[in-house]
Amino acid sequence: MRIGFLTRSFSPQTRSYIPLVMQALAEAGAVVDVIQPAAGVTDLSNVRVEHDLYVLKQISGLAVSIAGTLHAQGAAILNPYPVTLAMHDKIVMFRILQAAGVRTPATYVTSHPDELAPLLEAGPLIVKPYRGTGGHGIRVIKNAAELADVPLGKEPVFAQRYHPPQGCDRKMFSIGGRIFGVKKVFPRRTEADKHGEPFTPTPELCEIALRCGRAFGIELYGVDIVESDGTPYAVDMNSFPGFKGVPDAPLRLANYLYAAAERAARGEPLFESAVPTEAVSTAGVR
Repeated sequence: MRIGFLTRSFSPQTRSYIPLVMQALAEAGAVVDVIQPAAGVTDLSNVRVEHDLYVLKQISGLAVSIAGTLHAQGAAILNPYPVTLAMHDKIVMFRILQAAGVRTPATYVTSHPDELAPLLEAGPLIVKPYRGTGGHGIRVIKNAAELADVPLGKEPVFAQRYHPPQGCDRKMFSIGGRIFGVKKVFPRRTEADKHGEPFTPTPELCEIALRCGRAFGIELYGVDIVESDGTPYAVDMNSFPGFKGVPDAPLRLANYLYAAAERAARGEPLFESAVPTEAVSTAGVR
C-alpha cells in the first residue's frame, strides 16, 4: 500500500505532526512518499497516479495544482481537490456552510471597503482576507475611519458581523468523524498557546462540527467556533489543520489515513460512513 504526501519539506526542528504521522504509517507497513512539487522541475507528462492514497496537506501553490492533475486522473486524495479549493475561498466556504444550516456570522462581500459603512450602524465588522489563513490580516472595524484604512486592491473584501468572544476560541477537530475540542487563545503567541487546552465539547458544539463536515463530505478537518452571548458561531474551517492539542494526534491521524488508504486500495469509497468511528480510530497502526 502506497501513500503520497503532497506537502512541504520539514526540518529536524519542525513542530509539525506530519513527520510523526508518516513515521507511524511506515512502521505499520505502508510505503510513504513525500511529494514536493516546489522542489526542482516537474514534467507534467510524468504526473500520474502511482499511490493508493494522496494526502494534500498544502492549501495553495503548486501542490494544489498537482493534486488537481491527479484528481482528474481519478486519484484518491485526502482531502479531495474540489473540497480543498472550496475551503480555501471563504466566499465559497461560508455560503456552503450557510446552505447546510451551520450558524455563522452574517457575511458580506464587496469590491469597495467603503460600501460596508452602512453595516457599521448595527455594530462592528471583522474584515478578513478571503483566502487568508492562520489569522493573518484580520481586523475588527468599528467606525468609518477604521474602514477607510482597509486596503483597496483587486481582491474582494470579505467581512462578517463581529461577535465578541467569551473566553478562548473553541477549536473543533474531526478525525474520522470523532470530534475533539481544544480551547485556544487568539492571537497565539507561544507554543503553549498553539497547543491550547483540550476540553470535552458539548453536544451542540459536536453537532456544529459534524454538520460542517457533512456540508463538504469530509471526515478530516478543523472548525473554529466563537461563543458570544451564549451563542456559538462557526467562524472558520480548515481542510487539514495542525491538530495541535488533540491527545495522541499523530497516532490518531495515522490510524485514520491507514484505514482510508486500505479502502482506496480495495476500490471502496474513500469516506465510508458505514465504518464505525472507533473502528477507524483503532485500525491499522498498532
